[in-house]
Amino acid sequence: MLYEKFLKPLLFRMDPEEAHERMMGLLQTVQALPLGKGLARAAWGGTEPGLETEVFGLKFPNVVGLAAGFDKDCKVFGMMGSLGFGFVEVGSLTLRPQPGNPKPRIFRLPEYDALINRLGFNSEGAEAAQRRLKAAFPFKFPMGINLGLNADCPRDKAHEEYAQTFKMLEPYGDYFVVNVSSPNTLGLRDLQERIHLERILSAIAAVNTKSKPLLVKISPDLSDELLPSLIELIGQAASGVIATNTTIARPGVPADEQERRGGLSGAPLRARSTELIGKIFRLSSGKIPIIGVGGVFTGGDAYEKIRAGASLVQLYTGLVYRGPSAARRIQRELSSWLRKDGFKSVAEAVGTEGKS
Repeated sequence: MLYEKFLKPLLFRMDPEEAHERMMGLLQTVQALPLGKGLARAAWGGTEPGLETEVFGLKFPNVVGLAAGFDKDCKVFGMMGSLGFGFVEVGSLTLRPQPGNPKPRIFRLPEYDALINRLGFNSEGAEAAQRRLKAAFPFKFPMGINLGLNADCPRDKAHEEYAQTFKMLEPYGDYFVVNVSSPNTLGLRDLQERIHLERILSAIAAVNTKSKPLLVKISPDLSDELLPSLIELIGQAASGVIATNTTIARPGVPADEQERRGGLSGAPLRARSTELIGKIFRLSSGKIPIIGVGGVFTGGDAYEKIRAGASLVQLYTGLVYRGPSAARRIQRELSSWLRKDGFKSVAEAVGTEGKS
């Protein structure tokens, strides 16, 4: 209530990236206070009973996670873990520091609960992330690390750089994500093609000595023709899939925003993301764990993705629009949906859409 009535209007008068940086600064300040994380946990954190689950061998206190993109450089993950999130994913992290694309590069569509971004993997690099993760390790929640690729990396060297970034950060992640689906780095989505992705996954496997779960984050713009081969490869060479990244399509977006370059996230992505989750679940016969992301604002949105086949869900744009109480609110609403339909656990509900 405090966020939506007072802080959000103030932040939404600023440039979106400036607002994000101001919020990051505030979170860092609170995180550094002796009682900061405890107070945040008391105000907004905690976990609803019955939402714990186990996925790709990891135990999650609840199924609602923070998506990559919010804490790109591993600066406030401790605070985010105190805001009711069952897990936190940092990044995308590139091997070397890079500035990303020119500003402005984030745009709000408030009337549509949406964002368009063309950040382009702005990153302080793996070495800076390594220092911050090491200083806070071990963590009190499952930690995901999302791996990106420097814009100047030749495509025939992509597998080497992904593996090198993984090796630097491997001690600190409970699971890792290969991001080959951002629309904002030229040529990156070409790496979703089987021949390229297989090479990347093999290179990481060669240095994954502790068998950390490895996921692939995919695009909502994948064609139905490419999807079966991609899912077959993920089933053979990875532990799971994140569906989905942002979209270059503009479903339900006003005409004056149709030509704005970048990836669309938020409510307009919800239906496509859920549709793709269902396709992946069916193609893999439910054997590939899915993290569902895209348009999660409410417990009903989360429940829809779980029924389609997601074992876990994530949000980012929903946090921007709903504030620090978003994760706990989604938990409460999701718990209500599960009880209403007679499910004793989240795992029981996964992939049940359309079943009697």
